[in-house]
Amino acid sequence: MSIDFTRRRLLTGAACAGTLALAPGLAGAGKDRVKAGWVYVGPIGDFGWTYRHDVGRREVEQALGDRVETSYVENVAEGADAERVLRQMAASGHHIIFATSFGFMNAVVRVARRFPQVKFEHATGYKTAANVAVYNARFYEGRAVIGTIAGHVTKSGIVGYVGSFPIPEVVRGINAFMLAMRRVRPDARIKVVWVDSWYDPAKEADAAKALIDQGADVIAQHTDSAAPLQVAEQRGVVGFGQASDMRKFAPKAHLTAIIDNWGPYYVERVKAVLEGRWQSHTIWWGMREGMIQIAPYHPDLPAEVVAAAEKVRQGIIDGSFHPFTGPIRDQKGQLRVPEGQVLSDEELLKMDWYVEGVQA
Repeated sequence: MSIDFTRRRLLTGAACAGTLALAPGLAGAGKDRVKAGWVYVGPIGDFGWTYRHDVGRREVEQALGDRVETSYVENVAEGADAERVLRQMAASGHHIIFATSFGFMNAVVRVARRFPQVKFEHATGYKTAANVAVYNARFYEGRAVIGTIAGHVTKSGIVGYVGSFPIPEVVRGINAFMLAMRRVRPDARIKVVWVDSWYDPAKEADAAKALIDQGADVIAQHTDSAAPLQVAEQRGVVGFGQASDMRKFAPKAHLTAIIDNWGPYYVERVKAVLEGRWQSHTIWWGMREGMIQIAPYHPDLPAEVVAAAEKVRQGIIDGSFHPFTGPIRDQKGQLRVPEGQVLSDEELLKMDWYVEGVQA
């Protein structure tokens, strides 16, 4: 099934952010003190995506002390509002600005042209310039770990997945989860409900309820609030945290979580500005680099389930396992990836099809 991308379109070829490819740099003289700003698409209290970026900002403050001044603006809508906020930050003396949503991309590029002396960093995008860098995380690696757990614990064989937007990042995560789950339980299925939002607790909760009513006994999500997990707790099923450890919101249901660890990257990039060695680049990091981590496992998970999850995690880190290793068939049963072959980063970045077993 092909998917219409209304929010993100990924370029193919050299423009894809699949490898560590350095663009022309913008190194310059070092500074005694750096003013760094962050632009957030959601509230810092979402305890998911934006919360974890703000944890990274605070780690910069802790690491660099009085050599850095940080600021942030939360709940910035993608589009004209983002351009306004970025322009105000650039005009108010910020040396480096981190824009933390894909939908900020075009605004970043436009503002960067007007402020060539300011360094811009864009999360999950693909457009670079001399003063624009791109950084992304391999979230799908974490989905392979939690999908393995789901395959072991589901009794109904149905996982409910609360999705934000049907864009490559989210589709890729659903597919990685499904492939991992079917390696354990070949008859497993994923049912997806889209909420058309990154953060809307009410919609996310309603989606989780609908999925449980359709037989799901495991809830996963690619949205930013703890609402789906809280519904799982209330309805006596299990689930996984998104972007951060959410166990305090659902201590019985929370099996583990994918943790986005932005802090070390942010510290390094601000230090690069301080030391006059910042350069534009495109990176896509994951478990091996520590940008994606797994939260502690629920103490009630059987030892063999934890061992299976750890085997996947360690295999990804040491390179002995890739979540998208064939054979892989799509929803229609067509062979997309032959046995032993692995999807390239370019193919992963523009993924617009579902694997076998996904109902979306």
